[in-house]
Amino acid sequence: MNFGDHVKTLRNNCQLTQAELARRLDVSMSYISKVERGRLHSGDYPSEKFIHKLAEELEADEDELLMLAGKVPLSIRRRIRERPEVFQIIAKMNDKQIDKLMGDLPKPPSKA
Repeated sequence: MNFGDHVKTLRNNCQLTQAELARRLDVSMSYISKVERGRLHSGDYPSEKFIHKLAEELEADEDELLMLAGKVPLSIRRRIRERPEVFQIIAKMNDKQIDKLMGDLPKPPSKA
């Protein structure tokens, strides 16, 4: 699923119109429409600040929205800076190796 489709699904799940979401985010309804249809130009693409507000309004996972928007979440950027060698190793692994690694890791606590 792409960013715009996901935003539309989340908005519909919250039973909000484009106009209501736009009002809550202090943007135009046409901007919300462009986001949902993937019709933004490069200079118009949502900022991290906008995505943060969007996640709050739609009660969505901010990291997921950031990744769908082509942005790397701050928490991941920090870990990359702290341990770049880990990410270099993972980047060179094939899917089978990653699956094995993931199977060996403890499961993260679920979000409540």
